[in-house]
Amino acid sequence: MTVQARLSDCALCADRFAATATRHRPKPVVWFRPGARLLICSQAPGMRAHQSRVPFDDPSGDRLRDWLGLDRPAFYDQSKVAIVPMGFCFPGYDAAGSDLPPPVICRRTWHDEVLTHVGDVPLKLVVGGYAQKYHLGTKAGVTEVVRNWRDHWPSVLPLPHPSWRNTAWLKKHPWFEAEVLPALRVRVAEVMA
Repeated sequence: MTVQARLSDCALCADRFAATATRHRPKPVVWFRPGARLLICSQAPGMRAHQSRVPFDDPSGDRLRDWLGLDRPAFYDQSKVAIVPMGFCFPGYDAAGSDLPPPVICRRTWHDEVLTHVGDVPLKLVVGGYAQKYHLGTKAGVTEVVRNWRDHWPSVLPLPHPSWRNTAWLKKHPWFEAEVLPALRVRVAEVMA
């Protein structure tokens, strides 16, 4: 059985998710194949991705695709784009309606095998604090990590999460749009060609 098939059937967090405010079942969002040109390492699927089983199937995805200069067909071409979040299932909401963090057991159980399966890629995007702490081994906050993006360039690029919740962050840090996004779009076009 392939890693994709085994991961699609994973129910390790059934009890954990049943205890959240959303009381949902595990529904891994599996979007990777060997040979990808672009690897997106993110946090975890949101509610819409949970429902559709399509990663970034929401306004965050619209913003991310805009940042990358990719339309939906190119972004969802699994022969070129792999999406490997820290948690493959929607983690749920707490009682206050806030996103819960991705369960660590997901990363511990699946990440090494999935990343080995995907193999080397020319460009890895590390989206959000959870992914940056794991993939870059940093203890710094997202702003500092993204501000120092050239430290990892051109094979790795840390990004803030494209969520609407980060709109204020984007306005407060205009250098991201002025410096990072043009370089990102050029690099994405190179690796996707």
